[in-house]
Amino acid sequence: MKAIVYERYGPPDVLQLQDVAKPLPKDDEILIKVYAATVAAGDWRLRKADPFLARLFNGLWRPRRIKILGFELAGVVESTGSGVTRFKSGDAVYAACGMGFGAYAEYRCLPENGSVTLKPTNMTFAEAAAVPVGAFTALQFLRKGNIQRSRRVLVYGASGSVGTYAVQLAKHFGAEVTGVCSTSNLELVRSLGADRVIDYTEENFADDATAYDIIFDTVGKSPFMACVERLTPNGYYLRAVHFSPLSVVRGLWINLTSGKKVIGGTMRGNAEDLRFLKGLIEAGRLRSIIDRVYPLEQAAEAHRYVEQGHKKGNVVLTVQQGI
Repeated sequence: MKAIVYERYGPPDVLQLQDVAKPLPKDDEILIKVYAATVAAGDWRLRKADPFLARLFNGLWRPRRIKILGFELAGVVESTGSGVTRFKSGDAVYAACGMGFGAYAEYRCLPENGSVTLKPTNMTFAEAAAVPVGAFTALQFLRKGNIQRSRRVLVYGASGSVGTYAVQLAKHFGAEVTGVCSTSNLELVRSLGADRVIDYTEENFADDATAYDIIFDTVGKSPFMACVERLTPNGYYLRAVHFSPLSVVRGLWINLTSGKKVIGGTMRGNAEDLRFLKGLIEAGRLRSIIDRVYPLEQAAEAHRYVEQGHKKGNVVLTVQQGI
């Protein structure tokens, strides 16, 4: 099968289209013919080994554990292991691959009890592939922030993958939502349901007196103490991007010395949340935003674009043609 493989850390050009062995499903696995995948920040960061600690996970001098990137996918079940009961050949599915990555390939095996379920019927494969990781992250962080009706929520980075889902999900739960983004994305964020949109190039959200129950930083660029100060006494500061050691220490101090909570880390995918998101999508309450679509063989170009940090929503790789 064809796959995008990288044998060394470095710029996008380390990504090369190669022929590799087609995987065989274990007894508890399904073999998915991949139709579409995405290029996420986690993909280019692992490709570059940024931060350097990523090398402890994937090989100190060159990639050893993960050589095929791709966090999420949509496709069709081609075959199943002997013990599989939830899926059958021909099922259209979407999935998060977890820390095994591997979506930049024509085929991917996943456990039937992993983060995989039937694809939303009203989405294309390209649209569905963009849901699992970004929407998972938004949903699970908002739940950790005790999201509920009438809460005041600020989404920092509201036009990115996680941010576009966070705005929609917060509105679904009945919150009053403020989105922070650049000038070119104001109308997009409004179209997602934001009650107020702040252009960070013209206005500093921390300059007004608004207190928020939840401040959700989806891109890792919000001012730490300014966000803490803008929280209500029992508010939550959610950080979806990896912490620096200093921010971890500051977060622990805030958690210990006040009623405010700083929450970071990574979320864990599961089929139950994917089914929940599927229901919202089929009810017309949630949609994926696609910025650009590239064929699999142009993965390096897609990485180059995403790494610039200006994408709107998601960037998709099409693995099969005509989707």
